[in-house]
Amino acid sequence: MAGVVLKNVVKTYPGGVTAVNNLNIDIRDKEFIVLAGPTGCGKTTTLKMIAGLEEITSGEIFIGDKLCNDVAPKDRNIAMVFQNCALYPDMTVFDNMAFGLKLRKTPKEEIKKRVHDAARILSIEHLLDKEPEALSGCQRQRVALGRVIVHEPKVFLMDEPLSTLDADLRVQMRADLSRLHQKLNITFIYVTGNQTEALAMGTRIAVMKDGIIQQVGTPQKLYHEPVNQFVAGFIGSPQMNFAGAAVVKENGKIFLEFGEYKLLLPSGKAEILEKLGYIGKEIVFGIRPEDIHNESTGPENGSGVLNASVEAAERLDSETFLYTMIHDLSFTARVSPGLQTQAGETIKLVFDMDRMHIFDKKTEECIAH
Repeated sequence: MAGVVLKNVVKTYPGGVTAVNNLNIDIRDKEFIVLAGPTGCGKTTTLKMIAGLEEITSGEIFIGDKLCNDVAPKDRNIAMVFQNCALYPDMTVFDNMAFGLKLRKTPKEEIKKRVHDAARILSIEHLLDKEPEALSGCQRQRVALGRVIVHEPKVFLMDEPLSTLDADLRVQMRADLSRLHQKLNITFIYVTGNQTEALAMGTRIAVMKDGIIQQVGTPQKLYHEPVNQFVAGFIGSPQMNFAGAAVVKENGKIFLEFGEYKLLLPSGKAEILEKLGYIGKEIVFGIRPEDIHNESTGPENGSGVLNASVEAAERLDSETFLYTMIHDLSFTARVSPGLQTQAGETIKLVFDMDRMHIFDKKTEECIAH
């Protein structure tokens, strides 16, 4: 088994475009880590450098204890699954899974054993005699996984393998991949631009932006303690609400002031802001939709009552999303489906101040959680 370590890894393309900039990460043996971020952030390039499909400009890549900068992809003992299943249409599932082993002249009995073992793990034993055109999208993706499992890799690399599936199949395959990780007990490195996938599957998530890792941590750590405004906005759906405000002190109490509203800060956050010299300065505060409540169900630590104009209401089975305007600023609230309101109405909302995040306006770094 093997972990993966990247030290000061840089990838610069001809013309001076830097896709990955001084990347450092220690991926533990047998963990399921997700590289997440928007399109163009460098996550797929990072995956390809680990696989050896992209040369690094500088830095070091270790797989296990072995420096792999100059090791050919076939000798790294890794396996990679791409967005496109790319199965051979004129071969059965068995032959698709066995093809690479046959090229390596693996004995027939060993091929048969490995294919059937992988098929059993993926619950596709009944499909081994079928051709890809007879399979569903989810089944084809399982075959693609099986094709690399048979090689018994130390590290499993996946580049957005669920992106072509519809919503229901994506949910099913997320659960299947998590179970597969537990069964194989090897290192999984998974790339996605979908933060829901990242939160659902990763034991840790590395959030990337502009070729730089912003934060690495458990899903809970990133959700509740983001290091900056980018991570706070990327993790969570609907995303965190952001608004500018002034930090003011009146009669010994500290407030966030925006428009006609003053939000009283809890003592812990107030002490941090005063200690760091933010009194009288502009900041950005963030609050997640589930921490905005209607007045009747608001928390005891809620600060004041804010009048919100409802722009739209999105009603789901277990919750309702309200898209509102408060002092010309947009706020999304996740409320009980029992709250009856509609576009054009004005309702009263309360913010849970204990769960508010405060960011420096210039650096965008988190000051207080």
